[in-house]
Amino acid sequence: MEDAGLKLKRVREKLNLRFREVEEASQQIAAKWNNDEFLVALSRLSDIENRGTVPSIFRIYSLCTIYRLNFVEVLTWYGVDLSQSAADSLITPNPTTHPVDLRTEITHPVQGPIAFDPGLDLQRTTYLSRMIAKWGPLPVQLFHGLDLKNQHYAFIGSDDWFMYPLLRPGSLVAIDETKRKPINSGWTSEFERPIYFFEHRDGYACSWCSVTDKQLFLVPHPASLCETRIYNHPSDITVIGQVTGVAMQLDEQAGPRTRS
Repeated sequence: MEDAGLKLKRVREKLNLRFREVEEASQQIAAKWNNDEFLVALSRLSDIENRGTVPSIFRIYSLCTIYRLNFVEVLTWYGVDLSQSAADSLITPNPTTHPVDLRTEITHPVQGPIAFDPGLDLQRTTYLSRMIAKWGPLPVQLFHGLDLKNQHYAFIGSDDWFMYPLLRPGSLVAIDETKRKPINSGWTSEFERPIYFFEHRDGYACSWCSVTDKQLFLVPHPASLCETRIYNHPSDITVIGQVTGVAMQLDEQAGPRTRS
């Protein structure tokens, strides 16, 4: 694999830019932002290209700007793949429920199914992994169901059993922030009852709810063994939006052990 510094060198040479010209251009960027960290001095540029010195994020920005390179792509040259940040965040579970930001400007293709077995019947429950005939690159834009830029998401903490088993710890939920007015009735089953995402004085919560003139009750799933929580509303708790989607893993061995 070609060294990142050597890649930058090849780009500079193709643009017929000399060390001095790169330094002068970076001086202008540093002056604009009143930050000398953007400056790429002659000696530092030489070290980056020839000695494997890793530039700071400021110098990477300057070089990308001068060379007309994509910042995210150059980060991959140094082994930092921003498209993996969401997946890598699951390596270290967070015990508290919290919102997450999955927005990305990455537009390069991702690997996905491009051909299915002709016997696939979408009206029946199907193990899709066995029905995929061919994998290949797909542009991110094809995944219309995941509007990472405009949709809002939250992660259910690994210690949050409040809505178990409907929402297991570690679940990723999609939130519609246009639906902020809780509904107290109108459903016929627990699967139809709306779940909301809240921000309160101690953090975040995701649950059913019941609202009176001055109080909001966070209502847990009966199987969770959790207690109802009561907040003054709207002074102590805010409805961020209604949960409209969920992605979670099923673990038959996992389950709440004590009432909390």
